Amino acid sequence: MSDPVHLGAIGQISRHVGDIERAVQWYRDVLGLPHLYTFGDLAFFDCGGTRLYLQRRDAPLPDDSVIYFQVTDIAATHAELLAHGVLFIGAPRLIHRHADGTEEWMAFFSDPDGRPLALMSQVKA
Repeated sequence: MSDPVHLGAIGQISRHVGDIERAVQWYRDVLGLPHLYTFGDLAFFDCGGTRLYLQRRDAPLPDDSVIYFQVTDIAATHAELLAHGVLFIGAPRLIHRHADGTEEWMAFFSDPDGRPLALMSQVKA
């Protein structure tokens, strides 16, 4: 038997977009993600050490999995994004309370192509 594989942190997440210029503007200016660079129909952003890779795709966009952005203060971030025109599916809500009292909160919204994104926050008791 060989030693078990030990994977590190996620280095990059990819997502298809319908319009790369619109996506760059939205992820950079509305969500405030640091734009690393754009090369043709590819754009890269820093998400706290994990790279978000966006690529333009002409074909219908697949249903992507949800990208969850960790935030310290979900209520404040929710209010700030609302002020930038982000449309949320609902207000931040309690998802789970752990045995130690720590709460998991989430708020869901969509990108310019209508695919899901979310804010997530842990609130210590």
